Parts: sequence; C-alpha cells; structure tokens
Amino acid sequence: MAEQTNRETFASKFGMLMTLVGVSVGLGNVWRFPYMAGKFGGAAFVVVYVLLLFVVGIPGLIAEYNLGRFTNRGTLGAFQKAGFPGGKVVGTWFWIVTTFAVGYYCNVIGWVLFYAVREVGVALGMAVNAAAILPPDTGFNATSFFLQLFFTGIVILSCALVLAKGLKEGVEKASKYIMPAFFALFLILIVRAVTLPGAGAGIKWYIGDFRWKELTGGSMAAAMGQVIFSLSLGGTFMVVYGSYLKKETNLVQTGIMNGIGDTVAALMAGFAIFPAVFAFNVEPSSGPGLIFFTLPKVFDSMPAGWLFAIFFYIALFGAAYLSAIAAFEVMIAGIVDNTKLNRKQATWLMAGLGFLFAVPPMINFQIFGPWDLFWGSGMQTLGCVLAVIASVWVIKRSEGLKALAEGSGKQFPIWLYWWMRIAVPLAVGFVGVNWLLSEVFKINIFGG
Repeated sequence: MAEQTNRETFASKFGMLMTLVGVSVGLGNVWRFPYMAGKFGGAAFVVVYVLLLFVVGIPGLIAEYNLGRFTNRGTLGAFQKAGFPGGKVVGTWFWIVTTFAVGYYCNVIGWVLFYAVREVGVALGMAVNAAAILPPDTGFNATSFFLQLFFTGIVILSCALVLAKGLKEGVEKASKYIMPAFFALFLILIVRAVTLPGAGAGIKWYIGDFRWKELTGGSMAAAMGQVIFSLSLGGTFMVVYGSYLKKETNLVQTGIMNGIGDTVAALMAGFAIFPAVFAFNVEPSSGPGLIFFTLPKVFDSMPAGWLFAIFFYIALFGAAYLSAIAAFEVMIAGIVDNTKLNRKQATWLMAGLGFLFAVPPMINFQIFGPWDLFWGSGMQTLGCVLAVIASVWVIKRSEGLKALAEGSGKQFPIWLYWWMRIAVPLAVGFVGVNWLLSEVFKINIFGG
C-alpha cells in the first residue's frame, strides 16, 4: 500500500460535504446544465441525466476519491504512486491541463461577477451594457479585454487569499458559508420564478413532459458528458480532495451525498430559470448564451428583476468560485507535494501562472472556444477514464478493495467494484470518443 504522509484533512463532516459539493456545483450546474437541458428537450434530458449520475457518475466519484486517498497525493503524484504505467508523465500532463484550464474558467467567473455588478448599476439607475465584458467573436476589443483583465484578476486574487490559508481555515471554511448561501438564494429565486404568470408551462416542459422523441443517442451522450462535467470528474479535482479524506470516511456514502447535492443544485438551477424563461416567452434552447444573453432580458422584464438578477449572479459566482479554488488546489498541491515551496509560496506562484494563462482566451471566441473544448471538455473525459483505471485496475485488487472499504466497517460490494472496472470506463470512454468525433473531426455518429 502507498506510504502514509502527514497531510491536512477536513475538520468536520459538514465542512467536507460542503467543500466536495462546492467543487461540483460550479458553472457546470448553473450555466451548462440548464442550457443543455434546453437544447436537448427538457424532461427527457433531465431523466437520463439523473439516471446516469447514479449509475456512472457516483461510481466514478468513488474511484477518484479512492485514488487520491490511497496515494495521499493529488494529480501530480497520484498516478505514479498508484503504479500507473508512465504515471509521472500522466500526472504531470493533467496538472498542466488544469493549469491551462483554470485561466479561461476564471474568465467566465469574471463575466459573472461583472453581470452582478451591472445589476447593482441597474438598481442605481445606471445604464450598463452587460455584454461589454464578453469577448468578440473575432478580432480584438479593448473594452472587453481590459474589463476581463480586471474582473479575472479580482477572481484569482480572491481565490489566492483563501487558498493561502490552507484546507481547513481557507477552503473548508469558505465552502461552509458559500454553499448554504447558494442554496438559500436559489430557493428565493425558485419561489419567484414559479409564481410568475405563465410559469407552469416552463415547469411542465422541464420535468413533466417526457417526450420519447427527445430520447436520442445524441441526448444520452450529452447527458453523460454533462454528468462528467457537472461532477468535476477528470482525474484532477476529486483526486486531490480525495487525498484530504480521512481513512474513517466512507467513500460510498460520501460519493452518494456529493452526487445528490450536485443533482439538487442542478435541478434547482433549472427551476429558477425555465419557469421565468417560459413566462416571458423566451426560447429555452438558447444554448450557451442562456445565462449571459437571454436571462438578462428576462430579469429586465421582471418586476424588481434587478434584485433577483443580483441574487442569481451572486449565487452563480459563489458556486463557480469554489470550483476555481478546486482547480488552483490541484496546482498548489502538486507544487507543495513535489517541491520545497511552502503553501503560501505555491499559492501566489500558481495565481500568477493562472492569470497568465487567462489572457489568450480573453481575446475572442475564436480562441476561447477551442481552448475550452481541448483543455476542458476533451481532457476531462480522458482524465476521468485514466483515474478510474488507476483506481480499480492498476492498484492491486486486494489493496484496492481494502482501501475502498475503509470507513464503512464492511466489505466493499464486489459487484460495484466490477461495475467501476467495466461499465464506468466504457461509458466515460464513449463520451470521449463521441466528443473527439463530433468536435474535432465533425462527424456526428447519431446523425442530425
């Protein structure tokens, strides 16, 4: 078994749960889940998503937690200590992937922060163009670029200030405040949305009108991809946080609680958005622009809409912020585990590097789009497959089963172990192949 090293662990079960749910509940749940549900038909997508989350997503979570806890390492070190062939190269690669991905992710969080500030301006009677911060489709726009520099800088600086305090006093403490506030704000938003005239049509479309024609191969592949994105699987975030789990922690229970918390957040986002969208006769299949182009118009049309817009964008910012912290934690843990730098030094080094890599995708969407597809969507599925393989194939079976069972007081279910060995890598691998064919080679295997 992997040698034990002194390593900080979570201070409380509640703090652990809020941190892990906070990692998952980011832009994937509040931004990507609603627009994917809108694009792929509403209720049919939601049903398939929830099913796949339990049969593939949670087992994937358990595998990634196990890899981190077994090796006592984050991405940069976990694959090597598990005995994965070329593990040092694999771990280094996914550490590099996270370093490139965190920049554009912080850019989007900066957009969200700007939108929140814009709504405050609306409340004060100021006319502020919300889309001014968004990159142009092509070329260069100085206003957009410098707005992004400023707001992305604020995001990264705020992350660094929390991360420098460590796991318990920084990350865990922030999560214990931010996640309850997120759920409280979204409850307020949901109450307002479902009481709007005409909101019932949106609720029916979202969860009550299951249309079999929408249940296509493309929608199922999209739902599986959303599960991976939403749970932050990818051999990075959940591996490093798994390394902070105590041996007494039940991985199955933790995975289920995390999965349920993540699903509740995603469903709440839909309930806050789609009733309002239908109430104001807006097209639900607006795509990625649903949050940044469509919703501002909805809020502007709603009585006291500025107040609910502030609630929405603050809640979205908080959730996305915790995911950004997780990304930086992957980078910082890799430095602290493998160099002589202390945590504070590693934090400020990685904050600077993250800001540097945030600059290219600020220029325009021609750069931002491929940056997101490669460093985000593409590498995330590959990382998840390799992390699961490392956890349940590379680690010796007897040691792996013992590690998975720690904290439960009983044997790990052998059927679940084989499910994680066979079904999970195949399902995630299918999503990766589908992404490669559709996004890189422009081949749609499902037609359309």
